[in-house]
Parts: sequence; C-alpha cells; structure tokens
Amino acid sequence: MAPTGKAAAKRLPTEKQPKASVSRYLKSVAPQINEGSKAALLLKGTRCNEVMGQVLKDLRAMKAPDVKLLTKKNEINVFEDATSIEFLCTKNDTSVFGLASHNKKRPNNLIFGRTFDNQLLDAIEVGVENYKSLSDYKGAPKKRVGSKPMFLFVGDKWSAEGPYKKLQNYFLTGSVGDPVESLVLKGLDHVIVVTEIEGKIYFRTYFVKLKKNPNGGTAPVPLLTNSGPDMDLTIRRTQFATPDMWKASLKQPAQLSKKKTKNKSTNAFGETIGKIHLERQDIGGHAGKRTKTLRKAEQNQKREEAEELERELEKEKEEEKREFKEQWGYDMEEK
Repeated sequence: MAPTGKAAAKRLPTEKQPKASVSRYLKSVAPQINEGSKAALLLKGTRCNEVMGQVLKDLRAMKAPDVKLLTKKNEINVFEDATSIEFLCTKNDTSVFGLASHNKKRPNNLIFGRTFDNQLLDAIEVGVENYKSLSDYKGAPKKRVGSKPMFLFVGDKWSAEGPYKKLQNYFLTGSVGDPVESLVLKGLDHVIVVTEIEGKIYFRTYFVKLKKNPNGGTAPVPLLTNSGPDMDLTIRRTQFATPDMWKASLKQPAQLSKKKTKNKSTNAFGETIGKIHLERQDIGGHAGKRTKTLRKAEQNQKREEAEELERELEKEKEEEKREFKEQWGYDMEEK
C-alpha cells in the first residue's frame, strides 16, 4: 500500500534552522545600508624580501585597527587567477587588499586591489623605490591610532580617466573610516601628499601639528613634519572591472536616496530657495491710490486727445470744401 500524502509529508526532510551564533555572523557579513570603515587585508606573495615586508608593517600601522596582516607567504597571482585572493578576502571579511612580492622580473612589487560581492573588482600593480619606513624617522611624531588621513593629489593625471584615477580612488576608498557628524581639529593629525611627475608617483606622509595663528583668529596654522612612510611608485600592470560590474558597485540602496522636495532648491552658496504658486490676480480691476501727479497726467492726456480730435475735424472740413469747389466751381460759403 502506497503511503498517503500526510505520511509522505512527514518523511520529507525539514530545513534545519541555523544556530544563533551562525545567524549573527551571517547578519554581520551581509550587505549593510550604512557601511562603516573598510577593512584591509595585507599579505605576502610567494617571494617577499625584507623591504616589502617592512612596507606591509607600515601600511598596517597606518590603517590600524581596520587591517589584517598575514605573515605566511601565499602562492597567489592576482592577474591570472583571482580565486585565492577572493577566498581570503571573503574569509577575513575585507574588501581591499595589498599583496607584496619580490622577484627578478618585478622587484619590490606591490599590488593594490578591491573586491565587490566577493569578486575581484580591480587591481593595480606598482613598483616601490626609495622606501623610507616609519623607523627611519626616529623621534618624529606619529599619527594616532584610528585617525583618518587627509589627502592632497598633485598633478593633471589624477583628474583624467585611467590607472591614475583608479589608484586615487583606491587610496580614498581604503582610507574611509567610520562616518562621523562632526570633526575635531586635533584628529586631523596627518596628511598624505601624492604627486605625479612624468609617470612617477611620489607618496609622502606628513604629521600635522596645529599652532596658534600669530595673526589672530580662531583657525590654527598647520605645521608639517616628515613622519613616513615615504616611497616612489611606478605603475606596472592593471586590471579594471567590466562596465556592468563597475556600475553595480556604484549602486546605492533606495533607503539612502534623498526624496526630491517640490518647489525647493539650493543655490551655489548653499542657500535654500523656495517657490510659491499663487492664483492669477486681476490687477487691472484694483483701484489704487491716485496721486496729484497722476491726476495732472490724466488731465493733460485728455486735453491732448481733445486737441487731436479738433485738428482731425478741421482737416475733414477743409477736405470737404476742396472737393465741393472742384465739383461745383465755387466755395461753399458763396452759396
């Protein structure tokens, strides 16, 4: 005898509910409406010399506490197979990464990259030269842990589409911290100046010390001091996202889109301008106050109109007399 529908339903395997800890973890790694600071993953390639290892340590100090540094070497080639780096970024819940390596073909090599939806978005490979670490500036003041850097990009190529624009976008994206409503001047303690000259990128870091303005005023005067790390970069290989993937990465959730307010706009100075709609008014039917000047003007206008009418009547009489004389041979008065 075949089992009935009720008996068959009892035998079907039910979906097992995840544990509370698993649910919390899945909720934490799920896409959020308001994203916080972007965590970075720093790791070594198959071969990595002492200089590039020091580069990763200094980058960790600059990005702390939102950074993870892996000490073991990894056999990863981002431009040929991105599966490994995508797996590590997903496992460590990071969206930006830096891969340091060194070999005879590409000495002192550093790859900056980003992921989107657990897939490689873009990657830029640069060569590092003339590196000065944080330890080379002994006695120099250092940034506070968790402080956000200020960036200054010098050069024309930063505003043009291409690898320089992508590298600029990477620096800004990787330095994003937790959103704040207001800034404290003491928190602006370091600035990174990135200068492009003839294809070479000069990366310089300065500590900012605020001094009292000698000319008076409430705004302090910044004093810059070399603090490191400093390095010269040269772009080597690049891999950019497809147009569809790039468009998807820029999409914003509907909850963050501001609703457009009708009849309300903001000008270039930040002032709010409103537009009010009123019913059409019959201005011609309203009797306004008549001043003495308006009365005199009205009298003069009426007098001029009467004089013009008299002149037209005189002109018509003269025309009639002329026609009568031409027809009958004598004037109307002689009749």
